[in-house]
Amino acid sequence: MSMHTVGILLLLLVTAFWGSTFSLVKDATEHMPTSSFIAWRFSIAILPLLLFLRKTNPKLWRDGMILGAWLGAGYITQAIGLQTIGANRAAFITGLNVILVPIGLAVMTGRKISPGVWISVVLCALGISLISWEGGSLAIGDLWTLGCALTYAGYIIYLERTAKRHEVLPLTAIQILAVVLIGWLWAGIEATQHMGHLEDSLVTNFKAYLSVPPEALWPLIYLGLAATALTTMLQVIGQKFVTAVEAAIIYALEPVTASIFAFFWAGEVLGLRGISGGALIVLAMVLSQLPDRKEIVPVQE
Repeated sequence: MSMHTVGILLLLLVTAFWGSTFSLVKDATEHMPTSSFIAWRFSIAILPLLLFLRKTNPKLWRDGMILGAWLGAGYITQAIGLQTIGANRAAFITGLNVILVPIGLAVMTGRKISPGVWISVVLCALGISLISWEGGSLAIGDLWTLGCALTYAGYIIYLERTAKRHEVLPLTAIQILAVVLIGWLWAGIEATQHMGHLEDSLVTNFKAYLSVPPEALWPLIYLGLAATALTTMLQVIGQKFVTAVEAAIIYALEPVTASIFAFFWAGEVLGLRGISGGALIVLAMVLSQLPDRKEIVPVQE
């Protein structure tokens, strides 16, 4: 098995974990503020990686913090968006990064993207629209989730450029640490802003605002350890051997895995339109692996 194939399989596993997160994130943020949810999710994720923060250097810190800023912005905008729109609709808009990644690469680096890959990208976009789009008028959550698609496209592109430079676990740890800092800063600011609505002491108010309700505890543990720490590590490994465009196409399977999870979790049945969309996404991923992928080899630095 080639390392390129290993990279693809790891990123497929990432999409399987991600598919389980939309409903869990939406449920958890109904019981606690989004800011403290993000802070706790990444604080849990950093725990098994703390020891790897010792083996670092300035370039690793620079790349890890930049990646963490992209990652944090993506998670925050997604969580805010899910407060006002459904999980399927959010999955559709987030999946638009499959279009944004090749466009971003073409604009920022001048890289030639082969016609076969552009066909795969278009098929992905059509598949995502069939499987996820719910229709309806534009909502503020749509704009926040579009911000998630933009920032995550930036993350995928920058990760391709940096994954080969560093060891996996230290780079993963610094990324997550960056989001921990962003999350707690945001949570602290929001808690302070809500002080006027609470009558107890400052310490009591902060405890009430930043505590974890029992309903969100187990989702947070799963989201922190499996769907954050593990998936971030697998992404770093996978994108050592897979291009940013290929990764974006693979990540487009997320709505498919989300629909499968929704079937088992909430009994949501995928109709003919959804099945057709999933088939288009799978076809796009297969087409992206045809021989012309050599034209989009990762940037070597």
